[in-house]
Amino acid sequence: MRKLTFALLLFSIALSAQKIEKTKGELKTPKSNSRSSSSESKSSSDGDEDCGAFVEFFIDAIGAVFKYGLIGDYNSEDHLYNQLTAYPYANGPAGNYSTDSVARRPFRVDFEDQVLYGSSRLFGNHMKAKIRPFQYFYIQADYRELFERRIDNTSDRLALMHLNVCYDRVRLERFNLGWNLGVSYVGTEVRKAGFCYGLTADYFGGKRISLAASAKWSKINTYPVNTYEFYGRLHHRQFFASLGFQHLKIATPTYNFVAVGGGLYL
Repeated sequence: MRKLTFALLLFSIALSAQKIEKTKGELKTPKSNSRSSSSESKSSSDGDEDCGAFVEFFIDAIGAVFKYGLIGDYNSEDHLYNQLTAYPYANGPAGNYSTDSVARRPFRVDFEDQVLYGSSRLFGNHMKAKIRPFQYFYIQADYRELFERRIDNTSDRLALMHLNVCYDRVRLERFNLGWNLGVSYVGTEVRKAGFCYGLTADYFGGKRISLAASAKWSKINTYPVNTYEFYGRLHHRQFFASLGFQHLKIATPTYNFVAVGGGLYL
């Protein structure tokens, strides 16, 4: 009985210590599609007029949502003209954006590096860079490398990258909220890419403490490649320290990490 219990324990440890191997195996092979194909024998001539009207209405609706929901109305929303700061709290309570044109920063790079700890067998690193040419949009690059130690003391690794164009829809002094579009890429033995989209938000409170959250969704070979982040940051001039949590879903396995690191504004 003891031998059976010990064997089951070793088996469960082995399964929990092979997340990266399972992720790579799934992303290499797409899910099988069991849906049967159906014949399309109906004539579409009777519905052409109604279909055309619906398409025209749909295009107008999408255009309105894109302009006012995703981009904003520059004729009536003054916060869209707020200036990019040199770094958060450089101008009193202002975070990434300020109403003070004197504090304007024409170009800024935000760099951050974090150590990821999931368990004694699972850890990683996350580097992030934001290139801000002005206040209207920025480009963000993420590079994560995950490491896993197997039960036989060999190791496995997985590289995950994102490249996104980001737009802050709300640009208040203490709060910004935005969306991003781009690509995700899983390297190592997978070497496959997918379309990526996401949301980001920052809140700048008192005592130079800010909160940040982001989510990115993507699919590679029909499997999800999703990342969720939440951080608290303590700022000192152009430097900051960060402590937070990351939840990753890459194919079927999920990964939870405590993230500790810091960064600077250039």
